[in-house]
Amino acid sequence: MGDLMEPDLISDLPQSIIESILTRLPIRDAVRTSILSSKWRYKWASITQLVFDEKCVPFCSDQDFDEKSLIEFITRALFLHEGPIHKFQLTTSYLQSCPDIDQWILFLSRNDIKELALELGEGDWFRVPASLFRCKKLTHLELFRCELDPPPSFKGFLFMKNLTLHQVSVYPDVIENLISSCPLLENLSLSYFDSLTLNINAPNLKYLFLEGEFRDINLENAPLLSSMSVAMYMTDDNFEHFEQSSSCNFDKFLGGLPRLETLTGHIYFTKYLSIGYDLGKLAITYDHLKVIELYQVSFEDMKEIYVVLRLVTSSPNLEELQISGSSNALVAMEAPDLDLWEKESHSKCALEKLKHVKMTEMSSVPHEMEFIKFLLCRSPVLERMSITPCVYVMDGRLNMLIELVRFRRACSSKIKL
Repeated sequence: MGDLMEPDLISDLPQSIIESILTRLPIRDAVRTSILSSKWRYKWASITQLVFDEKCVPFCSDQDFDEKSLIEFITRALFLHEGPIHKFQLTTSYLQSCPDIDQWILFLSRNDIKELALELGEGDWFRVPASLFRCKKLTHLELFRCELDPPPSFKGFLFMKNLTLHQVSVYPDVIENLISSCPLLENLSLSYFDSLTLNINAPNLKYLFLEGEFRDINLENAPLLSSMSVAMYMTDDNFEHFEQSSSCNFDKFLGGLPRLETLTGHIYFTKYLSIGYDLGKLAITYDHLKVIELYQVSFEDMKEIYVVLRLVTSSPNLEELQISGSSNALVAMEAPDLDLWEKESHSKCALEKLKHVKMTEMSSVPHEMEFIKFLLCRSPVLERMSITPCVYVMDGRLNMLIELVRFRRACSSKIKL
């Protein structure tokens, strides 16, 4: 009697485990499992996550052929698929404005799609079809380099939690309505927008990333926001608009964020906050704010100094502070008015949780040195302060260090220069 055939343990695994294995494979390899045996012929066809990129098809030097092969592969995968599709992701430089994408999204809208990400080539921007807005169960949407124009009948994505729009052409009122019509939205990322005026109404928003040219930003309703990163680019028109504005950017942007835990402000952020800022008032205490990172701060602009100082002193639980200076501080200016620091020396502010300070691109101008002195004498648990001079003052490092070690400290922290 011949040996009994060894049992096929892998093929007999529960479908949920097999799907978990196939989902972790590149989609091309998952489809190729169909040649293993008759049992495996269509096992891949029920996976709920489909991730496509240029590696799905063999590369050749003919871009038209590569594009056609990728379109055929995706179309066939969708045609043979069975059951719901919860995630569809397409990342490729081959496809730009491709009519087949409209049919794919229409198909996905009928298959319980929850996560959709489209990042296409650098050519003509893709116009998002109306069928996208019929994907009622979407929880995660990422769109790159496309035109977005919801139909009048669109009432919102009621389950949306994560929204990313990168280089998306859209009218300001449309994007505001899109945000406000996602009542569960927790994570919002907007990048590379030009001269956008934006009012954000998102009561459940927790994470916010903004990058681009913004004429105005108003966080009118984001009370749960805990983490924010902002990179602002300025044009001459925007500067003129800001200078003519009578409203307080600080209040509009940060005045209603009591739950903020981390704040990162890149180029021009403190400049933007300083416009219209009432130097003597701050109506909020940031009890949860633990990490502040501010880049390209001008310590020759008194309003920017006040913005930084008030942010720090209004954050009693601040643990980490990182600030980089601006090369503009090297421009020859009149003798600085240091009365501010004399007034601050009489305040009772104590940074009782501040442990780590990192300051880069420092040019040792008087206000920078006074700010460092302020931090040292108000931070009893400070463990480490790292200071990096800008390249233009490397010859003055020794003099800077001599001045720093003379500053009175509230702790025995190390200063690294």
